[in-house]
Formats: sequence, C-alpha cells, structure tokens
Amino acid sequence: GAILAVVVNYFYKLFPFCSDKSKHYIKLPILRMWYKVIFASIPAGVIGLLFDDVMEKLFFTPFVVALMLILYGIFFILLENKNRGKRFKITNIDRLPYRTAFGIGLFQVLALIPGTSRSGATILGAMILGCSRTVSAEFTFFLAIPAMFGASLLKLFKFGLTFTGMEMAILSVGIIVSFVVSLIVIKFLMQYIKKHDFKVFGYYRIILGIIVLLYFFLVK
Repeated sequence: GAILAVVVNYFYKLFPFCSDKSKHYIKLPILRMWYKVIFASIPAGVIGLLFDDVMEKLFFTPFVVALMLILYGIFFILLENKNRGKRFKITNIDRLPYRTAFGIGLFQVLALIPGTSRSGATILGAMILGCSRTVSAEFTFFLAIPAMFGASLLKLFKFGLTFTGMEMAILSVGIIVSFVVSLIVIKFLMQYIKKHDFKVFGYYRIILGIIVLLYFFLVK
C-alpha cells in the first residue's frame, strides 16, 4: 500500500517513458535517477537476504526497538541543530552523485535493526552526506520502492501463498488503509519540511520509545 502511494504521488517523477501524438522518448534524468536507486539498493538487498532472519532473532525485542526509537530521535535533533542555517550541497535530486546515492544505500542497511526505521536511517544518512531535506525525503521514498517491494515478496514467499478468504480480506483492507494514509502523509511531509526541520520527528521518536519502555517494563 505504501509503495503504491509513492508511485501514484510521484508518477511523473518516476515514469521515464513519454508518449504523445507527435513523438515518443525516454526522459533521461528519470532513467538516471532509477539507476541511482538500483545502485543504492544493492547493500540492503544483499545484506537483507543474508541476515534478515538473524537480525530479527537477535534484536527483535521491546528494549532494542525502544532504544533505536530514542537513539534515532536524538540523532535527528543533534543533526538539525548542527545544520541550522547551513546550505546543503545537493538541492536537486537530478544532481545526486552515484557515490552519495550508494552512501545513502549503506545507511539503509541499518534498518535491519528493529526499531530503526528505514526512512529515518536513509533521511539521516542523506542529510549527513549533504542532501537537502527535500532531496533526502524524495530519494528515501524512491528507494523504498525496490526495498519494500522486495521485502514484501520475501515475506510472502516465506509465509507461503496459501491464504484463506478471511486472510486475503484482512490483507486487502490493510493495503487499502496503508495506501490512503501514506498518500496523505507523503503530501503532508513534503509540505511540512519546506518550512520546518525534522526535529519534531526526533521528539516524537523519543517520546514513543519511552512509552514502549514503560509499557513493557512496568505494565507488562
């Protein structure tokens, strides 16, 4: 659902083929962007296939999830404080170098640790590497297409393709809700970061992490 929302929201920035009554052509900047997305997807694709199950078994605990929520919240706040008034080197996704794209892909690998957040890791990584907030967010969304599509297929094959009617209905409802919510959130986020920084998301992660800790260590 979230992948479909990204594709719908950014269709004209993602679809490289143009066809009208007079001519047919390929939009080379979009094609180059896809090359960068594929190049950046290699680290998480390889390491995810090899170690995804291992990472879940080792680190999928309430403490690790809460710790990652809090840590990345702190990282967001510290990075935004450091970047206050700073001019970013890369302000247009068309000018994103392959080297930087691959570096962002390396940050995506950190999302294998539960609680990290794939988008949080890649946005932080992109900003550390000199990308503006808008470029960081957009490339993160584009990078999600192969990452989430691949992860979804992997989970489907591990689970098995034998769904009952009720399971299919539940899955379909989940996809639809995810699609609608993601459409709204993507549009809101891109408008928000034009005038604000990511600090509010840092505070949100810290508060959520503390709630998770309190729930599992005091309530449970």
